[in-house]
Amino acid sequence: MAFKKLLASLGAGGASVETVLTEENVVPGGVVQGEVRVQGGSVDQKIESLSVGLQARVEVEGGDHEVKQDIVFTKQQLSGAFEVKAGAVHVVPFGLEIPWETPVTSIAGQRLRGMDIGVSTELAIARAVDSGDLDPIQVHPLPSQQAIIDAFSKLGFRFKSADMERGQIRGTRQQLPFYQEIEFYPPSQYRGLNQVELTFVADAQEMDVVLEMDKRGGLFSEGSDSFKSFTVRHHDIASTDWAAYLNQWLAEVGGRRNWL
Repeated sequence: MAFKKLLASLGAGGASVETVLTEENVVPGGVVQGEVRVQGGSVDQKIESLSVGLQARVEVEGGDHEVKQDIVFTKQQLSGAFEVKAGAVHVVPFGLEIPWETPVTSIAGQRLRGMDIGVSTELAIARAVDSGDLDPIQVHPLPSQQAIIDAFSKLGFRFKSADMERGQIRGTRQQLPFYQEIEFYPPSQYRGLNQVELTFVADAQEMDVVLEMDKRGGLFSEGSDSFKSFTVRHHDIASTDWAAYLNQWLAEVGGRRNWL
């Protein structure tokens, strides 16, 4: 399914821009394909540059409240200066790489509410920049990420919510200025446990898996027994019973805290 976007006309009689995605379903490390079509207006115009990028709307701590901020976290320039003739159409195809750390926006075919990630288009002309709304993409989990998610489901955890927060998680391979938290409701056997939060920080070979349960202290407070991180290679994901692994950690911490 293709998504289309029409940017505002660049001045009276000016050019307009339409972005078309060939396929909006991607995975981290993949490529989103599409093309940008610059439609000439009633006069010839010189375009200074044309670029596409990936943009996410993330939460930013603002004193005693949170605000939303749009962050372009990867960008690709498609062309330098060129002239678009009146009435002509200038088509520029692109393949935009999806960073390995890109948060997932869809699990089991269901879009996660609040996970606003998409392709942004930027066209510069006469020292003005025209940027339009996002063309949303659906970022599905890698097989290694899906295995961890499936393990929580097997243990009886239910998806609660997901968000993207600006900041850094110490001790991980994080390169982006924000990260995703996927939150789960626990099953009844884990009494006293409010929720578990899951974060993936991946690259091409492996990923850091960050877990925190019963979030009551500071953000990812190191040294707490309710915080755990481990690294797994994508190709080795099938060698571990992840439901048993997670259950053992939960049982150990829950026993010490008299949650079970």
